[in-house]
Amino acid sequence: QAQLVESGGGLVQAGGSLRLSCTVTKRTFDMVAMGWFRQAPGKERDFVARTMWNGGATYYADSVKGRFTISSDNAKTTIFLQMNSLKPEDTAVYFCASARIWSAEVRDYHYWGQGTQVTVSS
Repeated sequence: QAQLVESGGGLVQAGGSLRLSCTVTKRTFDMVAMGWFRQAPGKERDFVARTMWNGGATYYADSVKGRFTISSDNAKTTIFLQMNSLKPEDTAVYFCASARIWSAEVRDYHYWGQGTQVTVSS
């Protein structure tokens, strides 16, 4: 079974940057799209960004557009989320996940990592 492991979270001051990584092992043929989601305490899990393994296509939530960048490595084993100009409202647990289709809906993602905490102080 495929496994997704996130890393790179931490504590950063507002205006700072972090780079999250999601390493995929035992990648399967149905891992078409890769996405990042986040969940703040007491809130629903929200879409952040997604990309395709074959490169090119990316899509972002309005709240992070222009500040976050999703990418993948050439070996197609790791997904990154570069987060710049971080705000306190970006504080959440960040999850990477894979989907069989090009989607921003949580329900369409079938493999999930365990999450990594991002905390932005004001």
